[in-house]
Amino acid sequence: MRKSSAAILIGSLLIAGAALASEAPALPDLTTFALMRSNPATFLTVEQTADALKDSDVIFLGEWHDHSGNHLAEMELFRALYQRAPQLALSMEQFERDVQPVVDDYMDGKIGEEALLGRGRAWSNYAESYRPLVEYAKDHHLPVIAANAPASVVRCVGEQGPEFLSHLDAEKRRWAAAELHLADGAYKDKFMRFLAEDGTHGGARTPQSDSRAYAAQVVRDDTMAESIFLYVQKNPGHKVVHITGAFHAEAGLGTVERLRARAPNLKIAVVVPAEAENPGNPRVTDADRKQGDFLFVLRGLPKDYVNDAEKKAAEKEQMANFRTRSQCRL
Repeated sequence: MRKSSAAILIGSLLIAGAALASEAPALPDLTTFALMRSNPATFLTVEQTADALKDSDVIFLGEWHDHSGNHLAEMELFRALYQRAPQLALSMEQFERDVQPVVDDYMDGKIGEEALLGRGRAWSNYAESYRPLVEYAKDHHLPVIAANAPASVVRCVGEQGPEFLSHLDAEKRRWAAAELHLADGAYKDKFMRFLAEDGTHGGARTPQSDSRAYAAQVVRDDTMAESIFLYVQKNPGHKVVHITGAFHAEAGLGTVERLRARAPNLKIAVVVPAEAENPGNPRVTDADRKQGDFLFVLRGLPKDYVNDAEKKAAEKEQMANFRTRSQCRL
């Protein structure tokens, strides 16, 4: 009789725990986050999310680059994933292929962080946003993949078109993906909507300039996808967590679809951020839930501009800076 009572009590606690996990946690400030499974819409703990993701081969963690809560969520989830799948690599949009030797030297303790920041061209928000991930990987002897195409190559493709790549010498040509997926489709449509809505991308638009801008975007996506693909090819059984801007992963487009084109049998999961409609009792829209298998639910960031006049003035200044850039050289 006591055994049955104990079983009932344990069962009740498990049910209560599941109910607590599915409740919407409040987001009192920008450093807080919630995790949600998209379908069915269910709030999860970090541990539950890691359990659900541990069997995936590649996990995309999309981010808003300047959101503190997003970076904290990535760190907690990465740590929990390692505890479940220690054969893990950290792939990063934030480092570029040509500096892979610098990243490797840092991970091997051959150089200090100052060299990583300078020679590795680390992003300006590296210390507060990416240092924890890299240091965790270093402490646990996990490889870090410098996945992205160099910004210099991306810029030149944006100015001259994808033909620019054919003029690179053999070594530099390997800095970008061997194959680019430039065909029309949902991702191109999404990118063109972005260009139409954003006034800071290089002055007057033409079909030719739009095509070059899309090619530059694709160089990033295909290169990151190829970097991940090459790693899993060489390291069967290993898993990859890829850190990238949400645009590159939302709805399984961008880098995600390009990885699937190269490796259709990989089990891929996508986690992207979504803004909570009510931070006190956060909810997300149906459209947000379609963007990823799981969501980082976050408080919204401060508004960039308070009115159209302020926005247009800022865009005008940025476009002037773009037009005065030096001609592409590599």
